[in-house]
Amino acid sequence: MLFFFLFQAEDGIRDAQESRGLGDVYKRQPYNERKNYSKKMKVNCFIIKNLLFPVFVFLLFIFTACTKDFEDINTNPHGFTTASDGSLFNSVISSLQPGWDEQFYIWNEILYKQSQLAALTKDAWGNFTIGTEDIWRNYYLTLPEVRELEKRFETYETTPEVLNMKAMLKITLALKTFKVADLFGDIPFSEAGYGFHNVALIRPKYDTQRDIYLKLLDDLEWADNNITETATMAEPFVTFKAFDKLFNGDMLNWKKLANSLRLRYALRMSEKEPQVAGLVISDVIENNKPVFYGYDFITPKLEAAAIWPAVMGFKNESLNWSFREHNGLRLGSNIWHQLSLNDSADGSGIFDPRAYIFFETDNFNKWTFFPQLPSVATPSSGGIPYGGHRDQAGNFDIKGENCIYAPFNYFIVRDEDNMPIPIITGAEIHYIKAEAYLRGIGVAMDMMKAEIEYLNGINASVEWWMKVAEGLKLPLSGMSFPEMIQIPSSLSSSSVQMHFGFWNATSDDEKLQFIYTQRWLDAFRQPIEAYSLARRTLLTPHEGDPINHFRLPYPPSEAENNLKNYSEAVARQGGDTPDIKIWWMP
Repeated sequence: MLFFFLFQAEDGIRDAQESRGLGDVYKRQPYNERKNYSKKMKVNCFIIKNLLFPVFVFLLFIFTACTKDFEDINTNPHGFTTASDGSLFNSVISSLQPGWDEQFYIWNEILYKQSQLAALTKDAWGNFTIGTEDIWRNYYLTLPEVRELEKRFETYETTPEVLNMKAMLKITLALKTFKVADLFGDIPFSEAGYGFHNVALIRPKYDTQRDIYLKLLDDLEWADNNITETATMAEPFVTFKAFDKLFNGDMLNWKKLANSLRLRYALRMSEKEPQVAGLVISDVIENNKPVFYGYDFITPKLEAAAIWPAVMGFKNESLNWSFREHNGLRLGSNIWHQLSLNDSADGSGIFDPRAYIFFETDNFNKWTFFPQLPSVATPSSGGIPYGGHRDQAGNFDIKGENCIYAPFNYFIVRDEDNMPIPIITGAEIHYIKAEAYLRGIGVAMDMMKAEIEYLNGINASVEWWMKVAEGLKLPLSGMSFPEMIQIPSSLSSSSVQMHFGFWNATSDDEKLQFIYTQRWLDAFRQPIEAYSLARRTLLTPHEGDPINHFRLPYPPSEAENNLKNYSEAVARQGGDTPDIKIWWMP
């Protein structure tokens, strides 16, 4: 049972039943303690992986003929090989939430700035490697659990229930893998996660991003074809689905997620693999495959896949912590110009109700934006507008001393229970279809269908965000969003359409620009998606210098622990710097 020992030494003891590990312990420490802990962990990780790894390998041969007593002593009762299928899957689902350092160092420090969904008034930290290590650790600590489930499922009788379980796992793995590949480029995949079963794969090779895309799209198609929506009454699925915190075993929603992701990623690679992308998009749209819908032009459905903290039984503590500590993120001039007709700080030019949901006024009750191209004389925003004193009735307007730029809305930042982590929205699907019809990707060009999908996207996005806002509360006071922030009744999806409807465009290129703008706005709490859209199209709203940050460098631990494969991947891609374009970029 040496792999149990290796698992504990390298990655920490995981309690699969509770989905807790060293990462969970780490992220719950106060910030100052976490910085010191991070340094210790980095040193310890280096020692373990680089100095003790040969010992582990040696022990593997020495203890092949171990006694039963040794096996009993060294068996981890919480190891993933003894955990139930459901508890392992729960751990995989739980890992979809972004880590503390991912939110802080990557989302807030890089992605919001690069996508210009917000402006960073000051580069306060700049230690991006902590964030990349967090993303990498989240993904590769989860892969052994995925591989264990894959191994188990192959031994089960092929029933509709088991096929459903396989499909749920494939979809979740695809979702996680697309994310990491889109941030880094080539990554270990086909050999990754098998090191506990085969020590020869402890340092896995890197797969090309292209090969990963093609494999995952095939897996998503398989999932769609093999899901049985009514197969819910037999084991092992009955017990397994009880751990599904995403859809509670609703297989129609899993089908919708599979096909919605097929549309997203097929369109993303359409410039590099137009034939494959076209076939995928055609299959989903022309065959009317189930996807998430926001609107059917008249009736709001407001469907989406999202992680709802309270539903999944956790508090998204990284949300409040990251904005409180990283308090330089503010309303930027670029997004303001997509929400308001003019620069009037009194808000008289606002035509999009999402302005009131995404941001709030500064300490002087003004809509003051930070310029995307500040001069040396531009003052930075002082104060922390997210202090806990604002939770108390009567103190809401106290936004921090010298808070001179409009910050993120406090309800979005502070509500750790009810603020969702969106995965994919019905609005996004409408925008994807609109682009497909406008450009003729996988479907015949049809301007009328493009416009219908586009308008449905605006309706769906505005009303979905309004619905989210209605459920947001201040934790101590219990005050909900509408009680504190009054959105003018004149603002609705119709007011957005009045300014961004196709009838205002003078060319098809401008219509395409409108689609990208609205999809970008809908991704306000999906900065990775906004970043991907900006990189793919180079046409999302942007002020100042063009985007020149195209990927995240690999975390330093890869060069330390997987040097040969890392070096080959870097050489193949032309470097390991942010200016290297990933595979699907134009």
